[in-house]
Amino acid sequence: MNNFQNDPQPRTINTQIGLRSFLSKMYGFMALAVLVSAITAYLSMTVFAEAINSAFAAHPFWFLMIFIVSMFVMIGGIQKNATRNPAMSFTLLMVFAVVFGVEMSVTLQLYTGATIGGAFVAATAVFGTMAVIGNTTKRDISKLGTHLFAALIGLIVASIVNLFLQSEMISYIFSYIGVLIFAGLSMWDSNNMRKMYLQYGDQVSSTGLAVTGALQLYLDFVNLFLYFIQIFAGSSRD
Repeated sequence: MNNFQNDPQPRTINTQIGLRSFLSKMYGFMALAVLVSAITAYLSMTVFAEAINSAFAAHPFWFLMIFIVSMFVMIGGIQKNATRNPAMSFTLLMVFAVVFGVEMSVTLQLYTGATIGGAFVAATAVFGTMAVIGNTTKRDISKLGTHLFAALIGLIVASIVNLFLQSEMISYIFSYIGVLIFAGLSMWDSNNMRKMYLQYGDQVSSTGLAVTGALQLYLDFVNLFLYFIQIFAGSSRD
């Protein structure tokens, strides 16, 4: 009788190899999306600055509305096509990164290069640390996501209220809260995508799953970056 047929070790080894490949692909897609946004933002602030600034100055409301609506449409398209058409989802992720880069350029023009660079380094350090924790922790953190999303909704509502109050101190405090929320989401999303691969990796396209995870992690990182910019800018004014 061949005892190797009942040996679970080969399955475990194959699972670990597949998991490493999946994580490398997911974080690779996410890093590429960040790079595309960075290049787009740079070009938007230099080569295409005049055209973009003119469009924003002439129609600021419609400028922002078009970007917001298009981003929600693309997020829906990425998630809808992830398992059925991974190539389409990946293309939409890159287009999404370009659109987000253009939108960010309008905000980034308000800050110095030192502030932007410092915020990027800080966001990278926090995101990397939380992603490692999310992928290595043995604790069940599945319920953490519900609390983080509730906190995020609360932060968004409070930020809208502060638009009328115009309090710089409140905005500064909210920036720290935003960093805490998205640091937690970076950990939770990393952990959740790892569990999703282990549960569904052999049933769906791993590439499509990687694109979905890359989108979530991209949003975590970009929001960390934007909140760190506000913190660094606030500190430099003090």
